[in-house]
Amino acid sequence: MKNQVIVIGLGRFGSSVARSLYNLGHDVLAIDVNEERVHNMMGQVTHPVTGNATNEETLQELGITEYDAAVVSIGTDLVASVMTCVLLKTMNINYIVARAHDELHLNTLERLGVDKVIQAESEMGTRVAHNLFNPNLQEYLELVPNYGFSKIKTPEKWGNKTLKELGFSGPRDKYGLAILAIQHGSNITLNPDTNERLNTGDMLIIAGKDQLIENLTS
Repeated sequence: MKNQVIVIGLGRFGSSVARSLYNLGHDVLAIDVNEERVHNMMGQVTHPVTGNATNEETLQELGITEYDAAVVSIGTDLVASVMTCVLLKTMNINYIVARAHDELHLNTLERLGVDKVIQAESEMGTRVAHNLFNPNLQEYLELVPNYGFSKIKTPEKWGNKTLKELGFSGPRDKYGLAILAIQHGSNITLNPDTNERLNTGDMLIIAGKDQLIENLTS
């Protein structure tokens, strides 16, 4: 499913989130006050825009009320980050993720009611992008561009079914993915047999292309 996301702040972390979301097939509006950063995102997001996200008129003109989610990554400028989040909240953006620079920043954002506050370096950007619209996706680790490992929670519709019944009859069958392990509570089964039965709440470790993982968990 394609979603519309606005990414505000295109430093290492923000640009990583924006690129990853775009590569996953989402519409991405990427904003920064720095023209060079915006220029560098040409062809890597849907709409790269130079602008000040602390200005309500700018956000209104960009039509961000139509967007499904926002990622705020303004770096060390706490005031600009907080002001932007306040504007997004008043404009009723459905889901807001913001990066916090330190504990004070984190606590402030949480008190504002930001849906998810993270403290992360640039390499975490890809994980945030994958988790944004995938409630079943718990963790993501990129191995090479567009390919990685994911830890997902077994969807309810898969409960009490074997891997074979679900179409995992062999390596990379049907879904084009490989199930490397299944975690039942504290027990972990490596390289599970196709007759292994899943329970709701089990965790799966899978490997494959990003788009295939996205299709599986969306």
